[in-house]
Amino acid sequence: MGNEWRGESNNRERGTEVKRGSKCRRQVRSNVVNNNEGEQWLTPSEPSYEGEAEQKVKSHTERNINRKAKASVMEIEVPVVIVGAGPAGLATSACLNKLSIPNLVLERDDCHASLWRKRTYDRLKLHLGKDFCSLPHMPFPSDFPTFVPRIDFLRYLDSYVSRFKISIRYNKNVESAYVDHNTGKWRLIVKDTASDAVDVYVSEFLVVASGENSEGYVPKVEGLQRFEGEYMHCSNYLNGRDMYGKNVLVVGCGNSGMEIAYDLSNWGANTSIVVRGPVHFFTKEMVFVGMTLLKYLKIERVDKLMMLMSKLKYGDMSKYGLVRPKDGPFALKRKGGTTPTIDVGCVGRIKKGEIKVFPALSSIKEGKTVEFDDGRDAEFDIIIFATGYNSTVLKWLKDYRELFNSNGMPKPGFPNHWKGENGLYCAGFSRRGLDGIAFDAQRIANDISMTTTARGPDGDDANLASLKLIQK
Repeated sequence: MGNEWRGESNNRERGTEVKRGSKCRRQVRSNVVNNNEGEQWLTPSEPSYEGEAEQKVKSHTERNINRKAKASVMEIEVPVVIVGAGPAGLATSACLNKLSIPNLVLERDDCHASLWRKRTYDRLKLHLGKDFCSLPHMPFPSDFPTFVPRIDFLRYLDSYVSRFKISIRYNKNVESAYVDHNTGKWRLIVKDTASDAVDVYVSEFLVVASGENSEGYVPKVEGLQRFEGEYMHCSNYLNGRDMYGKNVLVVGCGNSGMEIAYDLSNWGANTSIVVRGPVHFFTKEMVFVGMTLLKYLKIERVDKLMMLMSKLKYGDMSKYGLVRPKDGPFALKRKGGTTPTIDVGCVGRIKKGEIKVFPALSSIKEGKTVEFDDGRDAEFDIIIFATGYNSTVLKWLKDYRELFNSNGMPKPGFPNHWKGENGLYCAGFSRRGLDGIAFDAQRIANDISMTTTARGPDGDDANLASLKLIQK
């Protein structure tokens, strides 16, 4: 969750999919948080999701403005469509609104920031200091802690939506998006998951903001389907309350894996973690110092200081199964997006022997036995895969080849990754967390503004007309 206000109104409830072999069951857990006035996630003083801007768009479409009825399909035209109401989609919409460019956000879930609301563990905080995590035009409040808890980050996002009057349509699943070569505009086939109605959205600009973390990734492991214990992706993990005394294996030693292992240990689980290769590990405070120094010093010098701090803090961890890479943490990040692991206490538990370290999984044997690459095996009741996420862009975006590769990630590297052809953009795909999202959103909004302004009076009049129609 790398760079990533939850408050009295954020009633958190989620179905957790836990698999046993090829079967699965649903477990519903909820946080003890008020839901006043029946408005999910928002404080009573804030508008509901379908806010003023959203209602204006609705009334505009209901008056047959910029739409054509074809059988049961409604066609809705808006200058900019943004797919995804996570932080990237919200930031892009806010920047466009600041420039008076009409836009609409389509979200497949029933809330914005659904990853943060429904698919993150309870103890999560932003792993980077708040100075590196705010969205454009709205810093975090000064009384917020340096490392913002998940619940406060959600409150911040709710206020962000309200402040910038972001117009979001929920339960809208984009099934396909392509360029209509007759008009040169984007056509999006969108299904309402609540009513099964299908609409067509037409736009000149399309911003893909569905993110790098759309779908949890579980690697193929021989014998996993016959595992007699339970297994899940970490997006379904809330806390270890129900895992006391159980043998739990966490696969993955990134930020999520390390923090979940630490959390499990706190809850009394017999915890083990899979570490497949070299990994950097630092405290949050070390990373904060390093990122601050990057404003003034070259990466090479900062990396040397970071590695020295880590060695002084933790010592030689190779005998415990933790080996540091040869390259520095920020150099690795710049090369391939590999993020150093931020330690919240897991490394100390490993040194004490309270959390065991294993190499990569080899296969699942009979019953609950897991075999590892070094020949060792052990029995586990539960396996939690903290193995990352996949982009799902290619499932619905048809005309993507100039911008996205076969993995659903941008072909160009940072800082040129955010813009494609035919009015196509992407936000939140830089592997640079919330700071990268802010970078993308501002550049996308400015580029769209420059494009519409360059057309001269006719283009300006058309854009102004669209703005008036949406705001009527």
